[in-house]
Order: sequence, then structure tokens, then C-alpha cells
Amino acid sequence: MEQIIFNGEFFSVKDTLECGQVFRFIPYEKGFLVFSLDKCAYCYQNGDFAVIECDDGDKDYFFNYFDLSRDYSKIVSSAQSEGVLILTNASRFGKGIRILNQNPIEALISFVISQNNNIPRIKGIIERLSQGIGEKKEFNGFSYYSFPTISALKNAPLEFYKSIGLGYRAQYVKGLAQELDGGFNQSELINLPTESLRKRLIQIKGIGEKVADCALLFGFHRSDVFPVDTWIEKVYREDFKGNIKDRKRQAEYFVSRFKENSGYYQQYLFHYKRIVEKNPEKAQKGDKI
Repeated sequence: MEQIIFNGEFFSVKDTLECGQVFRFIPYEKGFLVFSLDKCAYCYQNGDFAVIECDDGDKDYFFNYFDLSRDYSKIVSSAQSEGVLILTNASRFGKGIRILNQNPIEALISFVISQNNNIPRIKGIIERLSQGIGEKKEFNGFSYYSFPTISALKNAPLEFYKSIGLGYRAQYVKGLAQELDGGFNQSELINLPTESLRKRLIQIKGIGEKVADCALLFGFHRSDVFPVDTWIEKVYREDFKGNIKDRKRQAEYFVSRFKENSGYYQQYLFHYKRIVEKNPEKAQKGDKI
């Protein structure tokens, strides 16, 4: 077993996992078990530090997965220098959030599953997908299933996708699996400019602007995107006093304003707005709950 111990000021395991960017994790003991591809790590806070425990040989993988080489203090400082009250509060409140370096394919499939869906159902579907055609693995005595390979995804019949609760999304995931097995060259995509990559993703049936932007940010770590959902639209209307109705144009507004930091700011604002709605008296000044 290997261990990573990291300063917790700019790494909150809970906030990073629960801010909507990833679905394959479960509460475990004093923290969480996190699953990525065929790997697992036990992650928790211990005093002023975040701790990641993983199998021998996986340390570098999870160091990269949690983006631990990036200086998030600079990103938070930049957010607070923008002079936008909600962004100042949100970045202070959510300064422990890190944008994960998820596998692009796993993230893309996960966000196709996520459309018009709620988080408990998304997590359940992905778990059933992994149990159905993934490989059984073990971490420190805990059994789990790896995310399916492209080959397993392609070979699974449409009925399997329907049986795990995908509904109309079943044909999208099945089609995406076939696309991934065909001309979808992951190594080439990684080198495309963000807008070219977005256009390529949107060509795939079942992938619209929102899913593409989520895949870009959370799977390809393109920080010059700003996914817009219900919460971000509320931020746009209520806090930025915007009057554009089209979400694509709202996203363009944020990217034109915040450039390469857009994705990081989006996560701060998304996380903060959700908390403010539920606990306004605790979160209004960016205080930690």
C-alpha cells in the first residue's frame, strides 16, 4: 500500500468529489473510496492534510488524477482578484476543490449517462454498467468493478444498456461505444484545440453542448470551458445580472470573461450556489460549513 499526504488547505476530498464532476466514489470509513478505470483509492482528511491510500504502483496515477502538481492557490488568488463578490466568496468557500484528471473516455460516457438525470441514478447506472461488463477487482479486502473497456462496451447488446436503467440514453451509450471502437482516436483528440475538440464531440449522437463541455472540462481538463446547468444559469441571472437566455451563449460570456480559468471558476460557483440555496446563513460570506 502506498500513501500520498497533501496539504489540505487547497485539497478537500469531500468538496472535490461532491461538486458534480465525478460519480464513481462511495463513502467509506472516515472518507471515500474512489474508483477510476480499474483502480481504487481510499481518500480522507486527517487534520490539516488530505490522505490518499492506494495499491503499490498506483501512486503516480492518483497524484495525477487529483491534479496535485497544480498550484491552486494561484487559481484562488486570481478568482478573488476579479472583483466579483460571488466569485470571491465561492473561491474562498470552495478553495479545496480540484479539477480531476479523469480518463477522457470514462468521463465522456459518464456525462452522456448524466443528461436529464439525477446524481443518485447516475451513480447507480454507472455501477450497474461496471458490474455488468467490468472486471471484478479488490482493494484492501473491498471488492469493486473496473470501468468497462471499450471492447466490452462495444460488444454489450443494446438490451443490456436498457436493462441497467439507461432508458433513451441506451442507444447513445451503445452508439458511443461503437464510435470509440472506430475512428475516435483518443491520442489525436487530446491534441486538438478546445473548439475543434468540442465540434468533434458534438458530432456524436447523444452529445450536446452541455455534455461536451463537461467532458472537455472533467475528462480532457480543458479549463477554457464553462458548462452551464440550472445552478450556473441562476448564477448568471442573479449574480451577474445577465439577460441572455441561450445557455450556449451564457457559457461563451463566461469564457470570454474568465479565459483559461473559466473551468475552475465554474466549479467554485456551481458548488457555492448549491450550498447557498440550502444554507444561506452559513455560506453567504464564504464560510465553511
